[in-house]
Amino acid sequence: MTPAPIHSTTQRPGPMGLSLLHLLNTPNVLTLCRLFLIPIILAMLSKHRFNYALYLFCLAALTDALDGTVARWFDCKTEIGAYLDPFADKLLLLSAFVALTLENMLPGWLLGVVVIRDIVIVFGYFMLSFLTSERVPVRPSYLGKASTFLQLFCIIGALAQAGRNWPAGWYGMLYLTVAVTALSGVHYAYRGLVWLSTREPEMFA
Repeated sequence: MTPAPIHSTTQRPGPMGLSLLHLLNTPNVLTLCRLFLIPIILAMLSKHRFNYALYLFCLAALTDALDGTVARWFDCKTEIGAYLDPFADKLLLLSAFVALTLENMLPGWLLGVVVIRDIVIVFGYFMLSFLTSERVPVRPSYLGKASTFLQLFCIIGALAQAGRNWPAGWYGMLYLTVAVTALSGVHYAYRGLVWLSTREPEMFA
């Protein structure tokens, strides 16, 4: 009588497990931490605990600098990270701008320019994807990085002052932030049109 074969109970990790480990790499975990910090920062702002909000916002900004650096140094970039990182950045900045504007710590016209620029970029992205049935490459420009840096500086400056007298030149920094933010929006729109001109939209074919 031939003995029945013994089946091993050890299972190899399936593709889903490998994919999860691949997605939850260090840069993406840092990005998720930035997302989780947003409601805590807003809670601190609602309670007027500006010092805590400042520390947490600086920590969130630090994760923004670290995730891209780690992804480049260790060559662990992922497609979802390319979309998740700018989404976390926009959500962090917009949330802080709205909260600080409601607290009268930043002017409404600055918030308006930031919101309009982001709406134009997001609407343009989806419009280009719809017209060409392709994924538009997401690459930050130097103007876009400069506008993000200036916006971060404005938020940190507003939190650091927390209702005190503004230093000389503060409104000059706000005007510079508005100018660079608007220029970056125009530049992204121009890049989108250039990218579109190299393709024939399917809806007009």
